[in-house]
Amino acid sequence: MSSRLLRFLASACAALVWGGALLAGCTDAYLPEVISTPANQLVVDGFINAAGVSTIKLSRTYAISAAGAAPVETRAVVYIEDEGGARYPLTESSTKGTYNSLPLTLAPTRKYRLHLNLTSGKEYASDFEAAKLTPPIDAVTWNVNSNKLNIYVSAHDATNRTQYYRWDYNETWEIQSPYQPSVEYVPNRNVVRPIVNRLPTVCWGSARSTKMLLAKTTSLTQDVVANFPVRQLEPASAYLYTRYSILVQQQGLTKEEYEYSELLRKNTESIGSLYDAQPVQLTGNVRCLSNPTEVVQGFVGVHSISEKRIFIRSTDLPSSWPVVTGYENCTPPDTFYIDRHTCPCYPKPQVDLLLTRAFGAGTFLPIEPLIARDSLYGPIDSVQGYTARERDCIDCRTRGTAVRPSYW
Repeated sequence: MSSRLLRFLASACAALVWGGALLAGCTDAYLPEVISTPANQLVVDGFINAAGVSTIKLSRTYAISAAGAAPVETRAVVYIEDEGGARYPLTESSTKGTYNSLPLTLAPTRKYRLHLNLTSGKEYASDFEAAKLTPPIDAVTWNVNSNKLNIYVSAHDATNRTQYYRWDYNETWEIQSPYQPSVEYVPNRNVVRPIVNRLPTVCWGSARSTKMLLAKTTSLTQDVVANFPVRQLEPASAYLYTRYSILVQQQGLTKEEYEYSELLRKNTESIGSLYDAQPVQLTGNVRCLSNPTEVVQGFVGVHSISEKRIFIRSTDLPSSWPVVTGYENCTPPDTFYIDRHTCPCYPKPQVDLLLTRAFGAGTFLPIEPLIARDSLYGPIDSVQGYTARERDCIDCRTRGTAVRPSYW
């Protein structure tokens, strides 16, 4: 949510700049004071998980012109508390500014809130919210329509108490590099030798949804969501090369959290043309107890998550679809010569220098030796050079992890 909030603030300011540019007709970059000196507001991203681990991210708004990621709030004292005073601490993880609780099971009959004490001495808290249990997902399905892969989610609540839904997803796909090197470069010896430390043959990439997927059933006679579109993939997606998986996560929201999320979605996703809705101020449920006039970004709800995973193999898809590996720009390999000459009058190559220049930085890797098969280029069976390519084309760990997921 923090990145969405930051994009919202940037979009609001950009709308002002764009309007001014229309009137003035200028082409020079212009950053008004509102962009170059933002309010540095606290951003609280996350929710209290009523049946699991709660993860909260603390960051700050920053200038649209600033480089890098949003500044984070570290070393904060963060805990969940119920209306009776019981506390459940969150500890900062190895990712600075991210705080996790132990797995919790919260009573739906009680109310809970998030409490923060920052190193600045300021104290913050969200409003008390009743714990809401999310119903299970009925199904995650897919079909091929309009020459695209479409993925849907369906759910219902027989008690008609949920009514407001949000979905996120994590997707995973298999990665296979087109190369399996038989040699490797050893930096401290500046030599190329038969490979000892073999590179993984398979890796797994992953990504989390970036759009807000929201739906409500308040206008229906039953609390039922049928075939809500979650994800769409093109035929030429490398995600579908061998095997693809998607984990859909469902949250049952309160009316207030849904309205906040919907406004945030509109602010971040529906701005870009003359007729789009203009950004508006967000009002969440997190307050600064030390200074009630301070604006804080974020809405901390209290609910559980339900989830369901499916797998799709490339063999399940139309045979007419193209086979895309993601490595199309990596073939064919390059050729790197270290000792190839056709005339004795040529000076002896400086092999050490050539190897250092080619492979010393580690961004370029050798694949196979080039062996002389003709005495014209040197002694028969001597190594004349190597095929090589960028590391990103050879080591699939640059695009994912070599650790096989537990669900794969």
